[in-house]
Amino acid sequence: MMTSVDTDLIRVLGDPLRLRIVTLLATETLCTTHLVAETGARQTNLSNHLRVLREAGVVETEPCGRFTYYRLVPERLEGLSETLADLAATARSTQAEQNRRAC
Repeated sequence: MMTSVDTDLIRVLGDPLRLRIVTLLATETLCTTHLVAETGARQTNLSNHLRVLREAGVVETEPCGRFTYYRLVPERLEGLSETLADLAATARSTQAEQNRRAC
């Protein structure tokens, strides 16, 4: 069964820096200081991207003293993964049938 594509989530993950942040957070929980060191981005720019990821439900925050740690919400990505897998399966079956619209 094919579901609709979450265009907002694709837009959020379409930014190279945000995708890099998500990739880093897939392996460990990090604070902004760590993310600045890993990405080379300025702290203000990184904070803006983290806000977008937080608002999209891709990351969660955990305060720890004067630092804020970020962790990935895998469930948010699983839905997109399933949708893209459905699209790939549909494309595979359509190509096998040589389904083409006449001009």
